[in-house]
Amino acid sequence: MNTILRPARPNLGIGLLLAAMLAGTQAHAEMVGDVDTAFKLIGPDHKIVIEAYDDPKVNGVTCYVSRAKTGGLAGAFGVAEDKAEASIACRQVGPIEIGEPLPRQEEVFSERQSILFKRLRVVRMVDVPRHTLVYLTYSEKLVDGSPENAVTAVPVDRALPLPVKP
Repeated sequence: MNTILRPARPNLGIGLLLAAMLAGTQAHAEMVGDVDTAFKLIGPDHKIVIEAYDDPKVNGVTCYVSRAKTGGLAGAFGVAEDKAEASIACRQVGPIEIGEPLPRQEEVFSERQSILFKRLRVVRMVDVPRHTLVYLTYSEKLVDGSPENAVTAVPVDRALPLPVKP
């Protein structure tokens, strides 16, 4: 009996499904602008960047995050560690629509700030008694995170149901 061995083919369908699920749970940044804060002779200057993040589960809410971006050679090659400080302002930019019940607390965005283990995070919390969405930004590092943080809130019209997962 002859058996033909064929190399295993990866199941691309499962990979695409997982990628779509992960993409659906996180917001994507859109660059609004930047300003230089320090001249670097070699490589890009140090900057403060402002990025906009649309909440993926709450249509009509956009968060603007400003943060430091390290330049120089390390910044050019993506190995610099950006500072932990960030500022956030979330605003209603259109009619608020919530398609599905929201968890009481959920990360809506995360971005790498260094080559190893440091991330900028934006978390949405639902303040049910005040009918408000609260957004927190902070920096997390595997060993030693930073207490630097910023918070903002978007009130939701009481006429709009604020569905929350039990």
